[in-house]
Amino acid sequence: MLFYLQIALILACLFYGARKGGVALGLLGGIGVVLLVFAFGLAPGKPPVDVMLTIVAVVAASATLQASGGLDVLLQLAEKVLRRNPRYVSILAPFTTCTLTILCGTGHVVYTMLPIIYDVAIKNDIRPERPMAASSIASQMGIIASPVSVAVVSLVAFLAKAPEGAPIIDFVTLLSITIPSTLVGVLMIGIFSWFRGKDLDKDAEFQARIADPETRKYVYGDTTTLLGQKLSSSQWTAMWIFVGAIAVVAMLGAFESLRPLVKDKPISMVLVIQMFMLMAGALIVIFTKTNPAEIGKNEVFRAGMIAVVAVFGVAWMADTVFEANLPVIKASLSDLVAAYPWTFALALLVVSKLVNSQAAAISAMVPVGLSIGVPPGYIVAFAAACYGYYILPTYPSDLATIQFDRSGTTRIGKYVINHSFILPGLIGVSSSCVAGYFLALGAGLI
Repeated sequence: MLFYLQIALILACLFYGARKGGVALGLLGGIGVVLLVFAFGLAPGKPPVDVMLTIVAVVAASATLQASGGLDVLLQLAEKVLRRNPRYVSILAPFTTCTLTILCGTGHVVYTMLPIIYDVAIKNDIRPERPMAASSIASQMGIIASPVSVAVVSLVAFLAKAPEGAPIIDFVTLLSITIPSTLVGVLMIGIFSWFRGKDLDKDAEFQARIADPETRKYVYGDTTTLLGQKLSSSQWTAMWIFVGAIAVVAMLGAFESLRPLVKDKPISMVLVIQMFMLMAGALIVIFTKTNPAEIGKNEVFRAGMIAVVAVFGVAWMADTVFEANLPVIKASLSDLVAAYPWTFALALLVVSKLVNSQAAAISAMVPVGLSIGVPPGYIVAFAAACYGYYILPTYPSDLATIQFDRSGTTRIGKYVINHSFILPGLIGVSSSCVAGYFLALGAGLI
């Protein structure tokens, strides 16, 4: 009974914190820890300090890239691809936003691309809902495939502590599963989006809307583009420094022998990521005209620091409960997980929706999964299930997509759950999980 009360406390903190949004999720974790320790008498768990420090390093580098203008280089290259192939925007746009997320480690890059995607679609009489909803979903799916994302960094750190005898899943092995499985999911979204909804000339509601000249002018509007902007050499320098750092991290992950030895063992990839991300940010500041004061003011930095607080509070609270009740949890769930490992994916999906964060969901569920005997190979195979906050249209990127679609085709339905993002999300995540399972099986991880 005490265990169920503790679980109820965790869920209450998660639900209320997610509703409040922002830093509140992590702060509510603090209330949970206090009650668990002082009211229930549990020993405090261990907050994931390594994960949090890695998040800080990655976010600092990504925010420096944005402050330097280096991000505009990537966005401009992406726009060129879309405008040269407007007929295929429903497939190319989600791949574009997913790729940007993989490179930058955050889905927030999608905001700048949304008005461009809308402009390409509406000017070519393509239903904007098709590429825009798909692009919003794909931008978040790319997080679990990014070598510098908070979620991947967290997952690598937790997998490093997997029980003895389990397959060794390092940084490169993880990405060799998550990158192709994510791309499969994005492709499935694109194929679905190509055919979804009515064509604009056959959509009576849309045609009635643009019958008014003023509304038509608003819907079609002026062209939004980055192509006319002349990018400075410092912006290109910042981009190459950041991409180069990612390439070096990937190489050190692939070739363990290149890493220095500490006590006869290569240093961990968690430390490697921390070092090179901090160095990348420093080099961008040194070799470009970036104002350090601007780094802490942009969206990437704010979102990253919120993620740190969320992971801190959520993971500490969850670890306190599960560490104290591990024998009970193992007795209750070990047989179920052994017989149906896919149930872990469902649990991860639900928790992700509750906390609105892939990193927080991983921090809360992966240590628990490893403790009760979920094979690490299954955790990697179903890693895409850490993205479940598309189920309700409450995430900022989804809300922004609705606002940027002036045609009104991307929307929240009458019953809320029937919104423009639910089907692309379900198709993308489920396809990625299926692909991840077969990739993990082929790699001998399962």
